Amino acid sequence: MRSSSTGGDQPRRHVNVAFWAVIVIGYAIAFISIATNSGWQPAPWQIAVSIILGLIYLAWGVYGDDLFARYPSAWGTAVLFLVPMLAVLAVQIFLGANGTWLLSLPIVATAVQRLRPIWRWPIYIFSLVGMALPIWQATGDIAQVWGFTLTFSPAVLFVVVFTKVSINAQQAQKRAEELACELEGANRRLAAYAMQVGEMATTQERNRLAREIHDNLGHYLTVVNVQIEAARAVLAADPAKAQDALAKAQKLTREGLTAVRQSVSALRESPLDNQSLTEAILVLTAEIRQAGIVAEFEQKGERRHLPPETKLALYRVAQEALTNVRKHAHASRVDVTLDFAANHLVKFTVRDNGVGSPVTPSGGFGLIGIRERVQALGGELKMETAVGQGFVLGTAVPG
Repeated sequence: MRSSSTGGDQPRRHVNVAFWAVIVIGYAIAFISIATNSGWQPAPWQIAVSIILGLIYLAWGVYGDDLFARYPSAWGTAVLFLVPMLAVLAVQIFLGANGTWLLSLPIVATAVQRLRPIWRWPIYIFSLVGMALPIWQATGDIAQVWGFTLTFSPAVLFVVVFTKVSINAQQAQKRAEELACELEGANRRLAAYAMQVGEMATTQERNRLAREIHDNLGHYLTVVNVQIEAARAVLAADPAKAQDALAKAQKLTREGLTAVRQSVSALRESPLDNQSLTEAILVLTAEIRQAGIVAEFEQKGERRHLPPETKLALYRVAQEALTNVRKHAHASRVDVTLDFAANHLVKFTVRDNGVGSPVTPSGGFGLIGIRERVQALGGELKMETAVGQGFVLGTAVPG
């Protein structure tokens, strides 16, 4: 019988060869026994019928897979087993026990492949009866019948065990091939995900660096520009004051260059390394006062420890907000509030009395950058403005 494995032509060819070999050997032993036996001889018609039945049995072995696939019902399976069983039984009766007992073994192997365990037992019993019946017919001696059956029943057990092991091996190989394909697909997907993660990490780092450059270098350049404009404005009337403004601009330029060098070398430069958040915001407030704007800072609640990323985000919000006041607000006053009053929440607000805007700005790169920082912490950034009503930028972050 051909294997039901789908593993390719090679396993099928091996099983076909084994099936043919068993049938040919069984018939050869039977005919040799008949030729060398001077006693009972089968009739010519019995030999002829046995050969025809053998050819039918061979055809069943060759095309059995196709027949089982075409007639998969319980009745179809029963008929497909009954036909070769009756053919083998007739051959055993016609030609005797010698050699023909081998003919039932392929049916046993097919039963292991095709039937559930409970339905295999009739096939096992049939094979043993087919082995014993010719002995009983020839001798009528029950002792010889039992002796022959016990002698050759291990062959049936061997076929059952060997077939089951072969099926398990084929299933394991098939499963291993499926797992290998799944693993290959998973590896391809993992490689694609890794590439996407790498691209996302690169984009995030690029955005972070862009924010750092804007928030850090942009702040220094804005302050330097304000000092230079102030120096130009008073250069003729008050040279000493102009020189003082230029000195401050030069000092800020050196600080900016230092910050840029630190950012390039470590990519982790933080203005809060050696001071608290409150102290850093006070420095920013003092810088805006030097631009001629009244700036007041108020801290509410008791200051508490904040994670470094939270402190840096709030500092960048203050830096961007106060820079925008200098550049765009045309304000004479700005109020800065750092509020620790709420539990697990830190609020920061910058309010100016400038010209305001008819619409809330969607934000240039600076506002986009601080919004990204705040949202990354799970916080909110809000803006309020109206013509002649100034501008309010507020944020609240966990902390």
